[in-house]
Parts: sequence; structure tokens; C-alpha cells
Amino acid sequence: MRKGIIDRFEGDFAVVEFNGETEDILRSELPAEAKIGDTLIFEEDSVTIDKADTTKRKNEIQNLMDEVFEE
Repeated sequence: MRKGIIDRFEGDFAVVEFNGETEDILRSELPAEAKIGDTLIFEEDSVTIDKADTTKRKNEIQNLMDEVFEE
């Protein structure tokens, strides 16, 4: 098993970051609802969205943004 984060989409490919390095993966190999910022779990025959990790990371980013842009 390995985990990656969708950085962006380029045509038919998703650019997925694995430990600081990116890899192009066909969008057709990902869950249809996958979007930028989602954490993906790659196992032998499947790819799933790690919703808990995705939510945790988004909350952490939002908290950092709130701190930076405090009035």
C-alpha cells in the first residue's frame, strides 16, 4: 500500500505526489469523484480516497490560513 495526494489534473492524467515526488496516473484509474487535494490509497488492485486524511489535511491547511490572515 502507498498513499499519494492529487496535486493537479493535466488532460487525461492526475499528477499525484508521493513523498515529495510526482507521478502521472491516468484519471480513469482513479475513483470518479477524486479531486485535487484528495489523499489516495493505492493497493494492489484498487485505488480509494482516504476521506479521513483528506479532511484532516484540509482542516490543518485552513487553520494555517486563518493564522496567516488573522486581523
